[in-house]
Amino acid sequence: MADDPPIEVRGLVKRYGEIVAVDGVDLTVQPGDVYGYLGPNGAGKTTSLRMMLGLIRPTAGHVRLFGRDPLLGVRALDGVAGFVEAPQFYPYLSARRNLELLAAYDGHDARGRIDQALATVELTARAGDRVGGYSHGMRQRLGIAGALLREPKLLLLDEPATGLDPAGMRDMRVLIRRLADEGMTVLLSSHLLPEVEELCNRVAIVRTGKIVYEGAIADLKRGAGATYRLSTTDDERAIAVCKAQRGLGEVTIEHGYICFSADGAAAAELSQALVEAGALIKLLAPETVTLEDLFFSLTEGDGRAAGTMATVPT
Repeated sequence: MADDPPIEVRGLVKRYGEIVAVDGVDLTVQPGDVYGYLGPNGAGKTTSLRMMLGLIRPTAGHVRLFGRDPLLGVRALDGVAGFVEAPQFYPYLSARRNLELLAAYDGHDARGRIDQALATVELTARAGDRVGGYSHGMRQRLGIAGALLREPKLLLLDEPATGLDPAGMRDMRVLIRRLADEGMTVLLSSHLLPEVEELCNRVAIVRTGKIVYEGAIADLKRGAGATYRLSTTDDERAIAVCKAQRGLGEVTIEHGYICFSADGAAAAELSQALVEAGALIKLLAPETVTLEDLFFSLTEGDGRAAGTMATVPT
């Protein structure tokens, strides 16, 4: 249906005996998102993707792809493609021949899209080579080429950059960004947080099968506030001012600097209070919080990022 989101997951649960691999996952992927599904190894990311693609049946809850249940058959996956774990090919056949076999399974006009798919992933020059001689990064790109034969509106990728060298990661990042810029919605699971921060606009962070944050990366950072380093002409007096000031988090001394968390308004008010107290500022600098910092705050300890709610409604 035209108004249905590319992915809508509600109450998704998967149990294997006494093991709960996925525990009540809710998430929504909107058109045009590059959506990161993040979590430590064993957090349930791959199991969730298998259920999203209809490869395994949930114990409870449901998945809808453009409003369709992926368990209802191949037609429910129209406009959807991707791979879970590493894509598999016949190593003794060429890349082109592998894609021809995939196109034969898919039917329609898939065979006529092989050249374009190879060009998109920059494998045209190696299309006649046996896949057994491909690097890991080339096989990952060939997996995306196979997915593109379906002309997907939604692409689901499971750890597409895992095991790649820096050049391979760069190539994969450029490819995914290009597909998104052309209007494709992308969901990718990953634990490579710098790559996700550069690529994705929204994320779900999962811990032991449960979502601990779902929403925009910008909102997660904004909710956490900024951490500041402060140095003044009278740090002893400055510490007293900081502790008395409203809107500041815990005040600590680290590597000779006064450190605290605050939003921009509180930091501005602190600047005025320090001047009035006679502690002139030598340095007041925000420390940029990264997705990696917030990820570890949410997936370790008590599962809450400092200064932010653990979940954000969609």
